[in-house]
Amino acid sequence: MIQISPDSIAERFIRYVKIDTQSDPTSSSHPTTEKQKDLSKLLLKELYAMGITDASTDQYGYVYATIPANSDKKNIPAICFCAHVDTAPDCSGTNVKPILHRYYDGNDIVLPDDTTQVLRISDSPYLKNHINHGIITTSGATLLGADDKSGVAAIMEAALFFIQNPAIKHGDIKILFTPDEEVGKGTAKVDMNKLGAKYGYTLDGGEAGSLEDETFSADGAEITIHGVIVHPGYAKGKLVNALKVAGAVLDALPKNEWNPETTEKREGFVHPTAVNGIAEKAIIQFIVRDFTVSGLQQHHERLKKIAADTVAKFPGATMEYTAQEQYRNMKEVLDTCAQVAAYAEEAIQRAGLTVKKESIRGGTDGSRFSYMGMPCPNIFTGMQNIHSKLEWIGINDMAKAAETIVHVAMIWEERS
Repeated sequence: MIQISPDSIAERFIRYVKIDTQSDPTSSSHPTTEKQKDLSKLLLKELYAMGITDASTDQYGYVYATIPANSDKKNIPAICFCAHVDTAPDCSGTNVKPILHRYYDGNDIVLPDDTTQVLRISDSPYLKNHINHGIITTSGATLLGADDKSGVAAIMEAALFFIQNPAIKHGDIKILFTPDEEVGKGTAKVDMNKLGAKYGYTLDGGEAGSLEDETFSADGAEITIHGVIVHPGYAKGKLVNALKVAGAVLDALPKNEWNPETTEKREGFVHPTAVNGIAEKAIIQFIVRDFTVSGLQQHHERLKKIAADTVAKFPGATMEYTAQEQYRNMKEVLDTCAQVAAYAEEAIQRAGLTVKKESIRGGTDGSRFSYMGMPCPNIFTGMQNIHSKLEWIGINDMAKAAETIVHVAMIWEERS
């Protein structure tokens, strides 16, 4: 029987979340913040301490490691387990004070550093699954960092289990920790040849048992509006203010559909994320999301028409529309190698859980890895209320995630 100690992984997780690793979407450096390397260096030190000698980190903050195969079988593909070290820019990640509630009793939890932050079952029904078990919350002043230090902890705990239990047979196990996933740069500087894995699994999911083999396909869009600029004192009948035109474009967007606030499940959306400019020139930036590339194209065509029709109401104003590919739905790749997700399903079941197949209304490093030659679905860690002061995680869920990793490696050995 494979069993990981919830208390052990909780201790590891708490150690990791105390390290500030917030990434910066405005930075052009790699990694976007040097402090991410603080956790990378600690992980490297801990990997060496376990006895894993094939481990390294690089100038970009990536951590690579290999646990060598211990099976007599020669045809076992190398399998990668991946998580990201950075935390989201959405909420402060400085001076995180994790609180272990060893036996959660089901009552409201008032967080001590901001008593307006109250964790309630009525708002987070999944808490019911953890009554009389341990959960970890923030102190109320910061996010927790379970996204994705719970994945990091699960991989590290599984790695230790493999080292301490050599009777568990497996092929080459590759470990990868990435920076900057939260700002869309998690794979920007990864060395796939150095990694050397054929298939992979990100540990970056939610409720215990969840398995995600489908993500949004994602694009960015940018509308540049050119106004007509003259001295404002002599502007009558001449001035066309690009900022006002941009405002009119935003006002023309649908209010009750086609946006994140009103869509769910497999519905796509268009979402303005920034407006910058002056009276002469304004730029609106959007993210465009759908589960199909054809859906993305329809969204682009609709957005471009709304903008063009609006700009046409301001004689003299002109616009440009550009689209940028961001990532694509991993399912298109995973459908060509069905065993990758199927083995994860079986591993989750062996860990004693019910599989919950889900589609991600977002993306993971696995989206890009899948198109970089390493098909890569996403496995749960237990993280909840991510990117917020009410973020929390159950320690049993993290332990089950680590057990699932072990079972995945065992299944690949058995079936090879």
